Amino acid sequence: MVRIRLRRMGSKKQPTYRIVVCDKERPRDGAFIEVIGTYNPRTEPETVLVREDRALYWMKVGAQPSEAVQQLFRKTGTTARFERLKRGESPEVLLAEAAAQFEAAPAISPKTRIGRKPAPKPKKAEPTAEAAAQ
Repeated sequence: MVRIRLRRMGSKKQPTYRIVVCDKERPRDGAFIEVIGTYNPRTEPETVLVREDRALYWMKVGAQPSEAVQQLFRKTGTTARFERLKRGESPEVLLAEAAAQFEAAPAISPKTRIGRKPAPKPKKAEPTAEAAAQ
């Protein structure tokens, strides 16, 4: 059976993931058939890039997404587009919709959440004796 799942990349305590198509029996970071996307949970907001055409193709031929990938596909709308594809909607229309959604997405900050301290809040100015006398 073919699965669509995450493959861990990145250094220690700084994970990024590739969304890959692989045989169910392979280890997590073992051999894979194709890379169809990336997921970076460390950016603000989380970055999920999916090649919609390949994801829809693999699901159409029977590949099963893992639970984690299924959640990512729900966020990006890939699952909803796959349901519409099964009902008979044109793949070109669905891919054009995915491209438009990608263009309208908010900009990704290059700063990561891990290891970053929040900026200190500016202190409110205390009223001085001169200001109180006026």
